[in-house]
Amino acid sequence: MMFRLLLLLLLSGSLTAGAAAQKEFLLLSGGPALIEWEKYKAAPHDRWWGNFIRAARVRIEELRKKEGPDALITWLVYKPGYVRRAERQDKADLIGNILSVRDKYHVNLVWISSGDDVINYLNAGQPRATVKIANFEFYGHSNRACFMFDYSNEIDSGSKSWLHEKELSKIHRGLFTRDAFVKSWSCHTGESMSKYWKAATGKKMIGAIGKTDYANGHERNWIPALSQGARWGG
Repeated sequence: MMFRLLLLLLLSGSLTAGAAAQKEFLLLSGGPALIEWEKYKAAPHDRWWGNFIRAARVRIEELRKKEGPDALITWLVYKPGYVRRAERQDKADLIGNILSVRDKYHVNLVWISSGDDVINYLNAGQPRATVKIANFEFYGHSNRACFMFDYSNEIDSGSKSWLHEKELSKIHRGLFTRDAFVKSWSCHTGESMSKYWKAATGKKMIGAIGKTDYANGHERNWIPALSQGARWGG
């Protein structure tokens, strides 16, 4: 009798042998530098405001085509950096440009202003018992130990908003799918931060050993390149 009941429940869809969790595809864009801090450098950063936006947009388009119209794609963007860049340099509606990407590709846009915002979203931005992270990619400035969301945006050659490798231990375990893809498209991450990421999450984070380069992105479909002598590690 019990066997018949279990069989009926399985056939009716009322009982499953471990229903598959929903997947979330996450991207994180830091902010651009300002020319007022960069103009005297031999190689100024971010002559164009959209380095970290266009690269993420191209990846979003790729994910949407691959995963389908109903896939949950979330884009975390460091808003203060684009507000400052718009007001003090470009004199253009950069926030509106970012919103247009959200609308075109139907992504879940989440504004952030700190590393804690990123960790809080990873841990609780979705019901993590049922929504697992299948993809996490970072586009922005970094050094070997941290993502720097506002490098040379508020102060010269420095940052007041970041996510440091020592903070990664606050990320909960069990957030990611077994085959999650994690990559930092920023400088030096593979030299140290990738190790802390794996220790904290159990997942490999591909990162650059050396520098990455966003210049002339139109020549390679806006995919960030490795600088001469650099390689991917993690």
